[in-house]
Amino acid sequence: MKDSSKAGAGQSKASGAAPRKSAAGGAVRKRPMSAGPTAGVETAIAKITPARLAAFEILKLVGEGKGHSDELLHSSRVDALSPEDRNLTTALVMGVLRWQIALDARVRGLLQRPEQRLAEPVAIALRMGAFQLLHLERIPAHAALSESVELCRAAGEPHATGMVNAVLRKLAAAQRPGVRVFESTAAFAERLGHPLWMVERWVGEYGREVALKICEADQQEPAQGGMFSENGGGLPHMDDGSRLVAEIAAAAMPGARRVWDCCAAPGGKTLILARRLGTAEIVASDVSAKRLAQTEARLQRYSYAERVRFAMADATDAKAVEGSFDLILCDAPCSGTGTLAGNPEIRHRLKVEELARQSERQTAILKGALKRLAPGGRLVYSTCSLEPEECERMVEAVVGAGGVRMVPVEGLMAELGEQGILLSGVELGSAVREGALRTLPGVHGCDGFYAVVMERD
Repeated sequence: MKDSSKAGAGQSKASGAAPRKSAAGGAVRKRPMSAGPTAGVETAIAKITPARLAAFEILKLVGEGKGHSDELLHSSRVDALSPEDRNLTTALVMGVLRWQIALDARVRGLLQRPEQRLAEPVAIALRMGAFQLLHLERIPAHAALSESVELCRAAGEPHATGMVNAVLRKLAAAQRPGVRVFESTAAFAERLGHPLWMVERWVGEYGREVALKICEADQQEPAQGGMFSENGGGLPHMDDGSRLVAEIAAAAMPGARRVWDCCAAPGGKTLILARRLGTAEIVASDVSAKRLAQTEARLQRYSYAERVRFAMADATDAKAVEGSFDLILCDAPCSGTGTLAGNPEIRHRLKVEELARQSERQTAILKGALKRLAPGGRLVYSTCSLEPEECERMVEAVVGAGGVRMVPVEGLMAELGEQGILLSGVELGSAVREGALRTLPGVHGCDGFYAVVMERD
């Protein structure tokens, strides 16, 4: 099985796998989709629970780049399932995506030819079966095994059913690996389902112990609600790290008259600004018309967001919005490596060479936003990335060019504590690095965020 950190665990004929051969040596032509399902396929589908069938289809779409797991898990098809089936579908999709690299490694060792490429539907069926056997104790082994076999048959891959059955039986009977006294970076990256290149960067930037904590946190459901004294009661549902950025932004300029959230979607931070800055005129913009419309629909549910005005705009354009602003929140699009617990597929899609392109885009957004910052005004730049190219290095270059200075976040975070917004006893001293916010999964109880406050000279 091909390692998923490189190009997915399996490849179809369209992506380069050789066509199957008949017993006589000729190529076997697949039945065209237009011909409809065969009786065998229909029989197989009837044997698969709705939860597993939905999870299989979602994982196929994610692997093909045709959807994001969160959006697909909130589709009408999943909403039509029973609550129990929705829970199982979610557990299967998120679990397989989190553990895919580790699952592929376990399965690869049980194949007769470990180097062989598997068709993607076969690889997904194996991952789903392996995940249930290794991580879902309440699922009977026979159910995980038999339905994985039927998923192969339903996907038009009946030739692989024997192999899937044999591999999963071996896995079910195998002894669980013991805990090693010491693991290399490569070993714990694979065990915890992360691409090696990504983990090696974190070891270099934050140290081995912290990198291990980040990987462990990424394999769990995202932590919620442990940092703030006020939750619910009309406040948006969001990760504590994301909210902390918004609270810092509001505290940075409490008397702001005009505020611009220049990359506003999905709108959680905009809501915090509207809640805290009760008299400010707030402009929320985004370059995507679809995401902006979704943000506007979300904010309409909150009465205190009535003052928010929406604009489709590219923040890199100095003419994107009119006038100057006392406060700008620039939560730039990024790689998202600080949010792998809730967005596990990022680890399979992201390539290291994309970070330089992300940085170029972020620099353009930041420079465009700064052109609308009033003298004495403050801008908060943030990302949910752990990568220095998108954070520290990029900001250092922009600040070094002159016109703005950095404002240490320590004082603003102290104010949040004094105002009772942060829970008493919450210790975030280690989340401050050289005057900027740097939260880390597994260390600070939230997603990984970077935020820096800049003030116009």
